[in-house]
Amino acid sequence: MPTSRQGDGHPPPTAVSAVGLRKSYGEKLVLDGIDLRIPAGSVFALLGPNGAGKTTVVKILSTLITADGGQAQVAGHDIAASPDGVRAAIGVTGQFSAVDGLITGEENMLLMADLHHLPKQQGRRAAAELLQRFDLVEAAKKPASTYSGGMKRRLDIAMTLVGNPRIIFLDEPTTGLDPRSRHNMWAIIRELVTDGVTVFLTTQYLEEADELADHIAVLNNGKIAAEGTAEELKRLIPGGHVRLRFDHPDTYQMAATALHDVTRDDEALALQIPSDGTQHALRSLLDRLDSEGIEADELTVHTPDLDDVFFALTGPATLPHQPKENVR
Repeated sequence: MPTSRQGDGHPPPTAVSAVGLRKSYGEKLVLDGIDLRIPAGSVFALLGPNGAGKTTVVKILSTLITADGGQAQVAGHDIAASPDGVRAAIGVTGQFSAVDGLITGEENMLLMADLHHLPKQQGRRAAAELLQRFDLVEAAKKPASTYSGGMKRRLDIAMTLVGNPRIIFLDEPTTGLDPRSRHNMWAIIRELVTDGVTVFLTTQYLEEADELADHIAVLNNGKIAAEGTAEELKRLIPGGHVRLRFDHPDTYQMAATALHDVTRDDEALALQIPSDGTQHALRSLLDRLDSEGIEADELTVHTPDLDDVFFALTGPATLPHQPKENVR
């Protein structure tokens, strides 16, 4: 799970900021005033359904297209006034691989080094180090067309890192990957952030955002529908509760009498108490039980997950989804 990376008490500098970004294609308004602030050395995840405008945000911030309105700074450079400064500081891995399948993995890396105007020896050294880091040494001399999907994605990101960017835009980097390759990609992203890189991630995998992101924004109909940490977003959705189970009927009855607003399950000797799952709410519940000399044999916190948040903010689920359970 994401962890705080600032231990000195000072807020980190801002890697990416945007105010009022707008973009239309003809009469279709894609972005309707987007505000963002992404601290350096963090993972930011932008969620949204297909067509919500996630890729458009990435393209604007990486200077691939221009906004119709608003302002943005990336790595301290204004995207309109200093696009070259932005490009020098960033790397972009799009939804579709930039890997050339007709040449080898090593040749793809060296081509990127040439595009960054690295001296020949420095380029070869950077390519060798990144191929090693991304576990591609054995395949380096093989045509990239022979690589698996996961290998191509690793090569794609390795190519992005040749210029040593401090901010990386990853636009749905794990789409189409099998679970093992997806988890390998997560490990790579965590390692990048440990090195101080800022990662701007778009994804449709809610679990991915939950695992990786320090801060999440949900984009819908051209606007930010909600933003915050994963836990903050989950608390926006009702339905959280605490379930207490008891082994002995007498203790169960005592708890049912002592607690208010409970739902009883007499057969299972279990009580359900509405709760937002916060530390304060749990402490209040436990203090009440302690004051009555009651000890539950099992306490389970049920909280909505990001799937619930996503569907609540962007539209109904096509299938019913069950909240996750965290046993404490």
